[in-house]
Amino acid sequence: MNTAASPSAPAPLLEQKSPQQTVTVVICTRNRPDDLRKCLEAISQSQPAPYEVVVVDNTAGDNETKRITRESGARYVVEPTPGLSRARNRGLAESNSEIVAYLDDDAIPTSHWLEPLVEPFADPSVAAVTGETVPSESDATRRSLEPPRRLCNQDQYWFEIAAFGGLGIGANMALRKSACTGWKVFNERLGRGAPFRIGEESHAFTSLIARGYSVVHAPAATVIHPFKQINVAQEAKSSIAYWLLLFSEFSDNRLDLIRFLVKRLQRKRLPWPRIPQEAGEIINSGWRIHLQAVLAGVLLFLRNPRPRD
Repeated sequence: MNTAASPSAPAPLLEQKSPQQTVTVVICTRNRPDDLRKCLEAISQSQPAPYEVVVVDNTAGDNETKRITRESGARYVVEPTPGLSRARNRGLAESNSEIVAYLDDDAIPTSHWLEPLVEPFADPSVAAVTGETVPSESDATRRSLEPPRRLCNQDQYWFEIAAFGGLGIGANMALRKSACTGWKVFNERLGRGAPFRIGEESHAFTSLIARGYSVVHAPAATVIHPFKQINVAQEAKSSIAYWLLLFSEFSDNRLDLIRFLVKRLQRKRLPWPRIPQEAGEIINSGWRIHLQAVLAGVLLFLRNPRPRD
């Protein structure tokens, strides 16, 4: 547990409590100090405030990022090996709380974001909670209607819901640290800066549910985060590699994987909430992109085998 701050140190972000009662917010950043400053300013308005904020700089170290972090009262940690999953794992290891909430450095949490994100952890079976991610402040205001929470465990369609975007994204999520002890919850082949540039949070949710935990989506926990254009060819290649990774690691769910792929190719409506429901840019991109993606994705997967523990 953190000790009281000296007169020259930044004020603590929350009154002293045991780690089991508190929340650490982890922000993984890379060469975006202006975005980071806005994110930290928004966190400073959170009600309630987190116990601590940890900024993981996924570079060899940056003086401007370090200065902004320390001026906010947050803790600065360097993870020099590139990769968002690696940075998230480092943030989890550095945290001093049982609940660890994650934000992207270009995300802006609403002032009451944290409480609905953390509240579902009152259920000891819940290992992860995700919030709603919207592109603008006006969209965030509309979320005040607070749609009902959704819980996912090993029931019908759980595998495709968890693995393919039915539970939210890593720009707005929280984990129970004790459920992630002894293994790397974020696969370091996945995510930005890694060989397979997508899917690290979905893979983590799938792994947690496969271990017997539940994951909750809590729309009232709202974060503003810009939606970005994708490189369809790059995304398609990474999607094939991600699919192969799932096929290799979750042998009991291979039939679920095949069924999901067939439904997507047939452009069938999914039997669970997903935005968008309709087939996306990759499915609609045509057979040339599909063929190139399969060849490139298989090669990418084979060139990046699972590392030895």
